[in-house]
Amino acid sequence: MTNAYQPPSSFSLFPPVVKNLLIINGLVFLAQQIPSLAGTLGAYGMLWPIGTPDVVATSGGPALVPQFYPWQLVTSAFMHGGLGHVFFNLFGLWMFGGTVERELGSKRFLIFYAVCVLGASLLQLGVTSYPFLVGAGGFPSPTLGASGGVLGVLAAFGVLHPNSPIYLLLIPVPIPAKWFVLGYAAFSVFAGFSGVQAGVAHFAHLGGMIAGALLILYWRGQLPLRPRTRLA
Repeated sequence: MTNAYQPPSSFSLFPPVVKNLLIINGLVFLAQQIPSLAGTLGAYGMLWPIGTPDVVATSGGPALVPQFYPWQLVTSAFMHGGLGHVFFNLFGLWMFGGTVERELGSKRFLIFYAVCVLGASLLQLGVTSYPFLVGAGGFPSPTLGASGGVLGVLAAFGVLHPNSPIYLLLIPVPIPAKWFVLGYAAFSVFAGFSGVQAGVAHFAHLGGMIAGALLILYWRGQLPLRPRTRLA
């Protein structure tokens, strides 16, 4: 029977990209708690929809709406909405990121994580920008968090180790990684279209997972396009 995956317990054992991602996300979250920085980080760092008005009417009077800038596709992945948000994202990166980085190599893993973040941001931007899901008359909501990149890492783990058991806190039975990944992706599709768990960027989760899985399959030569250097 395959032993359940156990991440390293010592921070010094983490490969460099995962270690630095953990540090950067933590530092940005701390910066968000500084009142003099919070407004600027929110307006220019979070991912705002395209096509929103410059000003909207609110109960407190007219309010300026932050606008979309291209760099937000990346910077939004280093910002979080609360302690629980950043904790669970970094916990997921801690759980699976080290294994995936060691198998890909640090340079390739950095490319991989960037592609997952961009895939997550682009899909989320597409479904929240005008004329799709921007609420008429309401204040647009930004997207933030490392979830897209982290779930891309989870998808990679599921492709590379499909039968490795994953244990969940509320489910005492181990779930093979491939079924956990597929189940999470299915739930993201359902939740994204049904509107359950409002306030969660389900399409960003889905975009990160799709980008991650496709890139791993491409590197392994399992897609029509073949890479010059295959991943074992």
